[in-house]
Amino acid sequence: MDLAYRAMTMDDYDASFALWAATEGMVLSASDEREQIEAFLRRNPGLSFVCAEGERLAGTVLCGHDGRRGFLYHAAVAPGMRGRGIGGTLARLALAKLREAGIGKCHLFVLESNELGQGFWAWSGWEKREGILLYSADT
Repeated sequence: MDLAYRAMTMDDYDASFALWAATEGMVLSASDEREQIEAFLRRNPGLSFVCAEGERLAGTVLCGHDGRRGFLYHAAVAPGMRGRGIGGTLARLALAKLREAGIGKCHLFVLESNELGQGFWAWSGWEKREGILLYSADT
């Protein structure tokens, strides 16, 4: 069966959330609830993508920008679908849309404990940044 790539919509939320929850190394929070993802997609139309094989969701990537820098979140590929180029294709689609929007730099976050994710992004040509600390606060 062929893989189909398309922009993510809220119709993809339940399957996407299930994939994220089942993806080792991915942490979910209240910001991943339906209302927050809906607001994210509305704020960043056409930048996030899914890959499906038939009715089965194979992969996702959330993408957005702040007008200056792009960010990828929740890049995930179902374990049985890995090794078929899905993650790389999803990232390239998102980067192309960022370029169209005039965004020349993109960042992503990988947990230090997520060795699989670190390996994938390094293999894909992304540069690991050193000397940057991430601070967070609840609003």
